[in-house]
Amino acid sequence: MGDTTVLAVENLSVEFRSRRRIVRAVSDVSFTLKAGRTFALVGESGSGKSVTSLAIMRLLAAPAGRITGGSVTLHAPDGPLALTALSERAMRAVRGRQIAMIFQEPMTSLNPLFTVGDQIAEVARHHLGTSRAEAFKGAVALLDRVGIPAAAHRAHAYPHELSGGMRQRAMIAMALACKPLVMIADEPTTALDVTVQAQMLELIRELQDETGMAVLFITHNLGVVAEIASEVAVMYGGQIVERGEAGAIFAAPRHPYTRGLLDSLPPEIDSNMPVRAPLKAIPGSVVDLAALPPGCRFAPRCAWRQPRCETGAIALDADPANRLVRCVRAQEVA
Repeated sequence: MGDTTVLAVENLSVEFRSRRRIVRAVSDVSFTLKAGRTFALVGESGSGKSVTSLAIMRLLAAPAGRITGGSVTLHAPDGPLALTALSERAMRAVRGRQIAMIFQEPMTSLNPLFTVGDQIAEVARHHLGTSRAEAFKGAVALLDRVGIPAAAHRAHAYPHELSGGMRQRAMIAMALACKPLVMIADEPTTALDVTVQAQMLELIRELQDETGMAVLFITHNLGVVAEIASEVAVMYGGQIVERGEAGAIFAAPRHPYTRGLLDSLPPEIDSNMPVRAPLKAIPGSVVDLAALPPGCRFAPRCAWRQPRCETGAIALDADPANRLVRCVRAQEVA
């Protein structure tokens, strides 16, 4: 199951146009999702992670946002679907049915005028043609499965009547209503406290083991990535700068940006330390996607840069261990 490709993203590029400028939010991004495995996209805010997920779902704000290149292919049981070529009507049949998405803040995704049970049931009614009674019964079962206590009672509650953790669980239940092939989780644990966050991660792992779905997990929290992901792609300036097995990247980062992200993590608390070490920060500011430099996009902030890094594009090359790195000094960084 772990070697079966469910979703393939190839050379995906996205831009946003206005009268005054063009923002190249995503540039030539490629990765694959495997059945039963979690792939993580990580990076600072503005690196292109969420835009990549919205492009996969075809939810970019038109007409400003548009896919300018590449392809997204869903390998469904009845044959591959080129999502970037589907009509909007055909894409609506895919969303929720074969690809589901969990957003960071469920209050912006749940309708405040309907109970959570009705909203979960509506997904099954729309995509599977289930009767109202059966769909609501299934919604209660899903709420119970994702760990909401007194699920039959909570199914009749409105979103504002649930805690943040319960709302996020309700979103997961909604995403699972049609047993999708792929679940995209966009910063789903950011607004939750540490205890609830750990419960959410454990729940996603359990559900993944049960259903075999592929998960695209988008986050800036490297601690979460270490807990849940089998493979990681690090994004900066709309590009993937490093991609590989999670354990290998955490053990020996080969791109200066990845190394900077890991170095910026808070040190473990040691009671024997008289003074806590200061946090390390990556110098400079995030690159302006409307005024990209001609060379490496991280070069202005990089302590390892050379003159050639600032003059020409740097390729995403594979090393002998099949790690992809966009850096001319990858071996030295490691």
